[in-house]
Amino acid sequence: MKNKTFAVLGLGKFGSSVAEALTKAGAEVLAVDTDEEIVNNIAPNVTHAVRADVCDMEVLKSLGISSMDGVVVAITGNLDASIMATIMAKELGVPYILAKANNAIHTKILEKVGANRVIVPEKESGIRMAYQLIAKNFLDIIPLSEKVSMVELSVKPEWVGKSLRQLNFRQKASANVVAMKQGEEVVVTMDPDKPLTEDMILWVTTEKKNMEKLM
Repeated sequence: MKNKTFAVLGLGKFGSSVAEALTKAGAEVLAVDTDEEIVNNIAPNVTHAVRADVCDMEVLKSLGISSMDGVVVAITGNLDASIMATIMAKELGVPYILAKANNAIHTKILEKVGANRVIVPEKESGIRMAYQLIAKNFLDIIPLSEKVSMVELSVKPEWVGKSLRQLNFRQKASANVVAMKQGEEVVVTMDPDKPLTEDMILWVTTEKKNMEKLM
């Protein structure tokens, strides 16, 4: 399967964490910022890193933004730049645009000009957003410690009809299923031989370094 491709525009703390997490999760990532030092620092941790003005339509075209699976507009400190980058990404036909906002007014503007999702990064971590972008079955990630997280997962199509014993998350993904939700019912003592269905939600604990094994 072809790796997903993303551009991250703006490499502040949030943008950098998204870019690096997407790369670790297996995506091809183009990281863009106007600060040469920041670009040089992140270059070893992403697929490509470029110093460029993201408010220039011709620059974005030359970077191949139109062929990306998604763009993260993570520009900090410049409201006009984040709005312009979102508008241009939309005009270039990017299918999914996630944009960072500083407040409620900024959020409304970004939504109106074409962002598919707008977040306030103080409320949502860059790593969480990265995994939700690349793995549609990741519904939420809750850090339990510096190394361990609880991941809320929807059942992937290839898991349907298989039991937890057959999937063997502990061995294959170094993960433990701690609870399952189906409808309004939450079960913590699960039958390991019960086939999973597509409407089930799993809560799984795993070390952060192993999260990609659940994708």
